[in-house]
Amino acid sequence: MAGVDQRPQIERVTPAAAIAGGEVAIHGRGFAPNHHRPQVTFGESPGIVLVASDDFLVATVPKEAAGKSLSVRTAGGESDPAAVELGVPIADNLHPVASPAVDVEGNIYATFSGRRGEKVPISLYKINRQFEVKPLVSELMNATGLALDSNHTLYVSSRYEGVVYQVQNGTKKIYAEGMGVATGLAFDADDNLYVGDRSGTIFKIGRDRQIFVFATLEPSVSAYHLAFGPDSHLYVTGPTTSSHDCVYRVSGTGQVDVFYRGLGRPQGLAFDSEGNLLVVASLKGCRGVVRLSPRAEAEPAISGQHLVGLAFAPQPLGGLVLATGNALFHLNWPTAGFSVRT
Repeated sequence: MAGVDQRPQIERVTPAAAIAGGEVAIHGRGFAPNHHRPQVTFGESPGIVLVASDDFLVATVPKEAAGKSLSVRTAGGESDPAAVELGVPIADNLHPVASPAVDVEGNIYATFSGRRGEKVPISLYKINRQFEVKPLVSELMNATGLALDSNHTLYVSSRYEGVVYQVQNGTKKIYAEGMGVATGLAFDADDNLYVGDRSGTIFKIGRDRQIFVFATLEPSVSAYHLAFGPDSHLYVTGPTTSSHDCVYRVSGTGQVDVFYRGLGRPQGLAFDSEGNLLVVASLKGCRGVVRLSPRAEAEPAISGQHLVGLAFAPQPLGGLVLATGNALFHLNWPTAGFSVRT
């Protein structure tokens, strides 16, 4: 009909953030006139439309996507752009199996972990604020978890050796031994270090290096991932053979309860400054990062495939650093990260 706007109309995009390979749902109307398949463009790059109906689309973010919007084109014209935050690739040819670490200057640390028992040439890399990737540590078998203490000294676990190393100026030295299958690391406000042994133990290492068994959990098939929340509780994920895994919450006395159950393969986690917990996981078939409110209300926050971890970056970099099984991405994000030392 003359004078009637036949262009597709976008009402919302969920989730409104994604990295390459992620799938986003587009809600609106006029997407499939006469049952013709529409086109979805991320920035200037065409995505792959997986599901199409007149009021609902699912599209995959292409590898080369850039910008902050998407649009839908049909025979009736092109929609107005809708906001979507797209991650920018910053490093590849890595092998993280847990979250990266980011220091106060915005330097990013990520591992090349390798298969169990595999000796790789470089175990740990440092990526500066210009996203230049430099080798940092070699001769460390199966580097896994990363954490920074209050002096900004880096610690890395070896799940093969059951050892936690302290790294300064590219040189490593043993900080603690006998940690089982050592995976996730986290410091509390007093600089006590917590180490997740994926066979079922969380160790607490005091500043005097005395070691205690802090809590016992169900064993994980891959790794434990640890983060402290604003309530001073330790939050832990560890995927099992179940498709209905949980986030554990551990009190200061080592009492364990379930904060949220219903995630698929939960891994890296981090708190934002508003007390929301971001967890790499699947929620009801949506893969990427799930946001859990302080009241344990869950929603998909970021879409992505093969994610293993994430970390908030301080200013001037800001945003989130996301780790897949072989690469790192930077994503602008509306909230800052929570720190146990603020």
